[in-house]
This record gives sequence, C-alpha cells and structure tokens, in this order.
Amino acid sequence: MPPAFSTVEDMISFLGLGHMGAPMARRLVEAGHKVTVWNRTPRTVEGAVTAASPAEAVAEAELVITMLSDPAAVKRVLADAAPGLRPGAVIVEMSTIGPEAVAELRDRLPSQVGLVDAPVLGSVQPARDGTLTVLAGGLPGDLERCREILGVFGQVREIGGPGSGAAMKLAVMSAMVPAQVLLAETVAYGEASGVDVGTLLDVLGGTFLGALVERVRPAIENGPPETRHGLALAVKDLVLASHETQTLAAAARDRLLDATAAGLGGADVTAVFGHAATARPSRVRKLNPASVPATNGYYSHATRAGGLLFVSGQVALDPGGKVVGEGDMTRQSEYVMDLLERILADQGCTFDDVTHIRTHLTDMSLLAEYGAVRQRHITGEPPASTTVEVSRLFRPGLMIEVEVIAALPATR
Repeated sequence: MPPAFSTVEDMISFLGLGHMGAPMARRLVEAGHKVTVWNRTPRTVEGAVTAASPAEAVAEAELVITMLSDPAAVKRVLADAAPGLRPGAVIVEMSTIGPEAVAELRDRLPSQVGLVDAPVLGSVQPARDGTLTVLAGGLPGDLERCREILGVFGQVREIGGPGSGAAMKLAVMSAMVPAQVLLAETVAYGEASGVDVGTLLDVLGGTFLGALVERVRPAIENGPPETRHGLALAVKDLVLASHETQTLAAAARDRLLDATAAGLGGADVTAVFGHAATARPSRVRKLNPASVPATNGYYSHATRAGGLLFVSGQVALDPGGKVVGEGDMTRQSEYVMDLLERILADQGCTFDDVTHIRTHLTDMSLLAEYGAVRQRHITGEPPASTTVEVSRLFRPGLMIEVEVIAALPATR
C-alpha cells in the first residue's frame, strides 16, 4: 500500500473555493502543505498555486480534494480533471452528493485512482477554525492514506466503506434541517396566535430543543446572518435524501423550495424563519438554480407542479450572454445537455427521469452531431422525443435549444 500523505513531499489539489472550500484550502496552506487550487470563477488562496483548469490543478497532486455545489458539478469537474490525474492518487470528495453519486464516480474513475467520500458537518466558521466533523467513507487503505490530511479540518469519524460517509451526511441533514423548519413554523404559529416570541423561545429553550433554540435565536430576533449554510444547499441536501420513509423531511424540503422560489436561495437557511411567518405554500414552484447562468428575468429555468418538473429550453449562452461554440453543433449540444443535467440534478433528477425531450435545431443536417452528444448523456431507454427545424433562434449564432419534462418521484 502507498504511504500516507506527508506535509512536505506531497502536493494537494483543492477544487472548489466557495464559502466552505476557500477556508478549508487556507487551512491546508497554514498547516504547511503544498496546495494547488482551482475554482470555476477564478479565485486565489494566499500561499497556494492557482491553476487555470482542473486538469492542470491535479497534474502533480497525490491527493485531490473536491468541495463543490452538487453531484453534477462534481462529475463535471472530475471529468475535466481526469486527463491530469496521476496513477495512485486519491480523490477525497467532500461535497454533499449522496452515496449514489459516489458510486457513479467510482465507476467513472480509473481503477488505479482511490476515492474517499468525506462530507463535513459544520459551516463557515468551523471551516476557518478547523473544527468541522468529517464523515469519511472508503476502503481502509485509502482512508489510512488521507487520515492525517483530513485531521486538518477537524474531527474525523470513519464511518465505513465507500459511500458510507455520504449516506451518513444525508441522514444527519434529514434531521437537522427539518428541525429548523419545524421551529420556524412554530415561531410563525406563536406570532399568529399572539404569543410573545421571546417568551416562546425561553420556554422551548428549557426543553430538549434548547441547543437548537439558542443557535437560531439571533436569526429570529435580528434576521438571518451572513450565509453560513445556504438555503438552496439545504434544499439540495433534502432532495438528495428523499426517501419514502421521510415524510417530515419532504415537508421541510417543500417549505424551503417555497423560500427559494421567493428569492432566498442564496441566504442563510435561517432565513426560513422570516419566510414561514409570511408565506403560504404554493402548488407551483418556480426554480432558478444557482448552478446555471441566470435567466434574463422574463422566465424561470424550471417549474415544479404536482409530480412533474418542466425545464425551459436551454441554449448555449455563457453567464455573460455570449454564444458558446458559435458554428459548432457538437460544442453547443454538450453545453446545453450539461445545463439540463445541472437543472435536473438540482431537483434530485437525472436524464433517466425525463419523460419527454423537445429539440429545436436551426439546421436539421446536423442532427447526427446532436444525436451523438445526446446518446452520451441519455444512456438508458430513451424518452418520448420531438425534434423540429426552425429558421432561427432568439440570438444570432445559436444552433440548438432543448427543453425537457421529467417525473419527480413521489417522495421528492
């Protein structure tokens, strides 16, 4: 078995510098490690080397850490990194993506590359302080090799085999997040019934809910703090954890989806306290995931209604509104299918859940190029499909627009 990673000889690659990733990468630098970082939106960490691409970031790394937003982002970034991965390297996946995504990653990675799933409990301040709880799952040899490095982030709890850390994280979040939503609805009920909120919190503080009450009291009394655990990420966790036994978690997820539709996705999860006091749940939810470029404000990327997810037509425009891959049907098709995959993943779906796909092409003679890309993404039994040729799309240079309808399992 290869030796454990040391602080001097081995280089660590850190992919993802968001709210959690940046302070965690900084902890590694401060602990004396050689670190190369990459982020989709260019960012730097003092003392670390900044790479221009995932493949460049991992090229010399023995240990690769990912801390990204969702399963689609992790799959996409590791696919981009794959050409640079060294045989014998270990990937430590620290995002919250669930055991199914971990298993899919294992299938996609070369057999000579190790994989540990190690999501964390804790928010931004514990990430800065090195007091996170790391829930690690993997083969014994892979866990042993990265145990010392994971200790830089906080207490390491080795849960079991591959996927066990990811499963444990979702199980824990299925209790923690709904508990906050329940408390938010309790406070809203108290206010509507004329109960003094401060007194209500004092009474609840004397029960077994006391620790949670004191943790969220500042947000109730003063409004949500700076984002520590994003509300949209809490929704993502509950979507990933969807299971027929979790009726309370499903209700909490729906409450948070309403808050996200009201524009609170980027706020701290405690923003649900203010939302619960004023909002009425809607049977139709408008969705605009942060994982894809924003719309122009005249439409939503998707809507949920009943058991269906309706995804708006996606085109090859980058976040700045510039056409991607002008004149290249394959490039535009890849970009569009990637956007669809991210929107589906935001609601816990994959292309396997798609019931109908509608495609608009400006040149039907290029159908085969689009079809080859589509087959790489839709690998199972294909859904119902409509493909039409149009004279033009709404922006010059666009060659393709694709929309889908997907079925949401009853527990989601």
